[in-house]
Formats: sequence, structure tokens, C-alpha cells
Amino acid sequence: MKGRDKSTMKATGHNNHISFGQLAAYSAGGIIPIALFNIAGQLVGLMGNISLGLSAFWLGLIMIIPRLWDAFSDPIVGHLSDNTRSRLGRRRPYLLIGGIAVAVFFVVMWWIPKGEAVHAWFPSDAGFQRFQLVYILFGLLLFFTATTVFEIPHGALGMEMTTDPHERTRLFSGKSFIGNLFAMSTPWLFALANTEAFRGPGGNEADGMRYVSLLIAAVIIPLSFWWTAKLREPGFVKVVKQEKTHFWTDMKIVGTNKNFIYLVMTIFTLAMGFNFVNLLGSYIPIFYVFGGDKVAGARLLGINGTIWAITGVLAVFPLNWISPKLGKRNTLIVAMVLMCVAQLSKIVCYNPEHPYLVIIPTIMLSAGMLFFFTLGSSMVGDICDEDELKTGHRSEGSYYSIYWWFIKLGTAFASFVAGILITLTLFDQTQVTKVDSLQGNVRDMQSKIRDWRGYDGAGAGPELIRTARSQTSEALKESKDYLLYLENEVAKKPEKKRTGYAENDARRRNVFMNASSASKSLISELESMDAALAQASPAHTDSLISAAIPLIMQSKLLKARIYSFDLLAHLQARTKQHEKSREHTARLTQNISMINDRINALSPGSAPDILYNELAAIEKDIEPLKKQSPYTLLMMRVVEIGLPLLLSLLALFFAVRYTLTEKRTFEIKELLSQRNRGNNNGTGQPGGEQVIQN
Repeated sequence: MKGRDKSTMKATGHNNHISFGQLAAYSAGGIIPIALFNIAGQLVGLMGNISLGLSAFWLGLIMIIPRLWDAFSDPIVGHLSDNTRSRLGRRRPYLLIGGIAVAVFFVVMWWIPKGEAVHAWFPSDAGFQRFQLVYILFGLLLFFTATTVFEIPHGALGMEMTTDPHERTRLFSGKSFIGNLFAMSTPWLFALANTEAFRGPGGNEADGMRYVSLLIAAVIIPLSFWWTAKLREPGFVKVVKQEKTHFWTDMKIVGTNKNFIYLVMTIFTLAMGFNFVNLLGSYIPIFYVFGGDKVAGARLLGINGTIWAITGVLAVFPLNWISPKLGKRNTLIVAMVLMCVAQLSKIVCYNPEHPYLVIIPTIMLSAGMLFFFTLGSSMVGDICDEDELKTGHRSEGSYYSIYWWFIKLGTAFASFVAGILITLTLFDQTQVTKVDSLQGNVRDMQSKIRDWRGYDGAGAGPELIRTARSQTSEALKESKDYLLYLENEVAKKPEKKRTGYAENDARRRNVFMNASSASKSLISELESMDAALAQASPAHTDSLISAAIPLIMQSKLLKARIYSFDLLAHLQARTKQHEKSREHTARLTQNISMINDRINALSPGSAPDILYNELAAIEKDIEPLKKQSPYTLLMMRVVEIGLPLLLSLLALFFAVRYTLTEKRTFEIKELLSQRNRGNNNGTGQPGGEQVIQN
């Protein structure tokens, strides 16, 4: 830009060009609304259902409550941003505060209280689940409010950084590019949370996600300071003396713009379809393609998600080539047609024998959705230009807030309906979580006995002595916590349950009473052993370790027997309740009955190698118990393929009624330019067109 003054650049038309530095800083903000927003929308419901055993219906319901709150918070933040006048401008203060808040509340959202010690606080299972649901609800409210504080001013800033329609598309394409670039790693978060390094040997993905969220926060907080310091607000010079407006005046203007109404209805409908694909699409690889194997399903989700993100990154380039040639509305229609073809291809591509065929519809869906999300934001900017021509006032924050709320409402409504549909398909989340508990406990026993493989009762060194003391202390604490849980379960009043469950209450109570008595005896022995190991002389070390190993394993084995019994009782009751899945559930009941007998036959005093091998064989046989019924899997596929297809066709109906053509947007740009030049010549005040410096 050397050798040219600003007036020269205005004359030659270079004033609307976005420099690379500004493009990079603005685009980095796409991480929050594209990556983190979708993680919360998809994984909270999925993990709450299959990791914590919470009802899909209630999870879907609470997902819609933050959206109702957004109906108030989004327009308020948009209005506040439009009317803020500060040293940092009217948008940038929110980028800093919102970015930091997003990072903090993203962590808070995943630290859902769980485990027997917390469970013991509540008089019933239903009470404990209600507590977890309330925690998730408040976590989501905090996270999505923080997202609003960031995203509404960020989107509004993108609309005012340039008045050129195609530069605006380039700017929002950059945002999509970086957001999807970061999203390449986000599909692996479920897989990462499933690794033992994060979840621990006895935990599940809900435990692992706690620590994964800390890594995400460590990325977002430094970025928040960077983009706040780097970005500039060229439009602030123009609006700094603009008269502040009343909230309801802005809402009335936004709500009566016909093109805006058609656009948001198009985006709302597509957002619903998009989220049906993402929500139900997570269940199908795990439970249909891999028969309930979460690790294999998570790997496929990760690979598929990476392909999705790569496609989203690369699709930016054809978008910026096609859009100027066809116009934004026609390009949006092309995207919707592509998404319809993608949905139809799933009829063939959902195939357990060839699991990676899912990549084919993924590529088409990713390109189509990148097109419509990017174009949608750019088209809102064009509508703001049209509104400025009519009113002489810039209200990007108000327009973008309503637009963004419709996206979030579509997401929430999809979550709610998906929760209902998952329930209607007879998906059994209780089965999945009880299998998880049993499998996690068996894995935990394997990790403990692994330390003693090869030990023959003689020659224990300092390392084995420390291991024995550590495992004994851990077993003692775990047994005391578990005793509280058992006593709490025994003291509970029987809940009103559906047909087939009530008859299990008396049997369950007797089993828990016996386990409680066994726990008290075991705790006494572990306390004595813990004290003896602390004062052991070298001569007695081997004999004490040989006595400690069975006690350590007994504490784990006691829990495994309870988990196995609980799963067996659940499946026996469910066999009597649901006719459509009766044959499938009866087969699972037979399998868990045999596993239950094998677990009860285990002896904690067996040689470590023998015990380890038997546990490994049991753990292998547990995995198939997560399989859902053929009826459930069929209905999930029908809904996941058919409903987004119907919504895409409905979105086409709204899109063809959008009348702000490409030709008209350039006419508006020229008229605004003429008005600004007239204002400059007549008043000496600076117009809205500014050079954006790097």
C-alpha cells in the first residue's frame, strides 16, 4: 500500500480489500461458533445418554432451554454491541470477555458430578439423575451465554469490515476455513476421551472429556487476547457519532424485513437437518456399524469427522469461485441439492461390512453445509446494507443476533426431537451404561493384577512393596465409598417402575444387603493389612503381600458381581416389557447370565496369571452386550436419513423466495458509496469506507 494515500485508494476501489493479517485474526474466531459450539451440541447429549445413562428425552428437553434463553440474550447482546462506545470500539471488548468465558465454561460443562460417592448423597437413582441433568443444564446455559457474548459481536464485526459483497463472502469463508481446520481435531475428542490416558483404566469417555476440555481452554484463552489486540473496527469511525437506538425499534426493523425472514427460515430449517445428521449420526457408527463398540465407533467418527473438516476447509475455494458466478442465492440452492443427494446415498453407504463408505455422504454434506453457513452470514451483511440504504442506520449486531438465534434454535429443536425419536426407537441407554460399568471394573481389575503377574510369592523388592501399600490404601478407600453407596441403596424405598421391574426390587435389596455385609468385613481386613504393611519388616514382606493381593482383588470383584447382577436384572425385566426387542434382549440376557456365573466363580486368591487371563476372556465377551435391537437400529437409520432430507426440501421452498439478487447488492453498494461521498463533501465527516490496515 506504499505510495498511495487513502483518497487514492477510495478512487481506485481498494478500500474494501481485507488485509491478510485482519483476515487471519478474524478467521481464528471461527473456532468458537463452528468447533466448540458443535462439540457442546453433539457430545453433551451423546455422552449424557450413553456414558451417564441419562434419558435421551430429558437431555433433548434441557438442550432446548438454553435456546429459549438465547431468545432473550442474543438480541440483547446484539443491541448492546451496536450501542457500545468504548476505547476498544463497540465489538472488541466482547471478543475478549466472551472468548475467556467460553474457555472457562467449556471446562465447567464437562465436570459433571458422578460416581458412587456422589450417588450416595441422593435417596434414589432418579434423584441422582435429576441432579446431573440440572448440572448439565446450568453448564450449558453458562457456556452458550458466553458463546453469545463472543459470537454476536464477532459476526457483526465481519459484516462491517467491508462493504464489498464478495470480500464479505471471503471474510466469512476465512472464518469457516479456520473453524473447520480446528474442527479436524474435534471429532477425535470422543476418541481421545476414550483412551486410558484420559479416562483411566476403570473410567469411560465422560471421565476422559474432563481433561480433554482443559486442553481446549489452554488454546482458546491466549487466542482471545490475540484477536482482540489484532482486529480493527473500520466501521466504528462511521458510527461513533451515530445516535443510539431503542431495543424494540431495532427488533421491529429486523422483524419486518422480508428477505431476512426468508433467509432465517431457510437457515433454521437447514440447521435442524444438519443437527439430526450430527446427533443421530454419532449413534449409527457406534451401535449399527460396530455393534456397540465405542472404541471402534469413536475411531470411525474421528476419521469421518476429519474428512468432514478437510472437506469443509477445501470447500471454501470452490465456494469463492462459484458464488460470484451464480450469485449467493443460487449457490445456496446448489448446496441444498447436494445435501439431498448425500442423504440418499446413505441408504447404501451405511454398511457394517464396509464401514468407511460413510465418507462418501460425509464429503457431500460437509461441502453443502460449509456453503450454506458461510453464505448465510454473508447474505445477512447484504441485508444490513439494504437496511442502511432505507434507514441510514447500521444495526449489524441486531440482525446477526436474530440470525444466530435461529441457527441455535434449529440446533436445539433438533436435539429435542432427536431425544424423543431416540426414546421411540427403544434405544436402551441403561443397558449401555451398565455394560460400561461392568467392563470398566473388569479392566480396572486387569490393571491391578497386571502388576503382580510373574510374582511367585518370594523376593519382593521395594517397588512391589510400594505397589502393595498403594493398592491396599486405594482398595480401602474405594471399599468405604462403595459401602456408603450400598447402604444407601438398601435404605431406598422402591420406586414406581414399569412392568417387569418391580419384582426385581426384593431380590436386588437382598443382594445389596449381602454385599454390604461382605464390604464391612472386607474393610476390617483391609484396615489391618494397611497397618501391617506400613510397619512390615523385610522378613514378613512376602507373606503380607501374598495375603494383600486377594484382599485387593476382592474389593474389585465385589463391585464386578454387583454390576453383573444389576445388568442381568435389567435385561430380564426389559425382556418382559418390550415386545419389539424381546428376542434380542433374551439373547443378551442369556449371554450376561453366563458371564455372571463366570464372575461369581472367580477366586481372588487364584494365581495372578490365571486370574488375569480369565478376566481378559470375560472382558472380551462383555463388549457384544452393548448391541442394540435390530428394530432400534433400523428406526435410527430411517430417521437419520429421511428427516434431514425432508427439511432440506422445505428449506428450498424458503430459499427461492429470497429476492436480494447479486445485481441488487452491487446497486446498493454503489448507492451507499455515493451517499457517503456526499456526506463527506457536505459535512466534512468521515464516511463509512475506510482502509483496513494490517
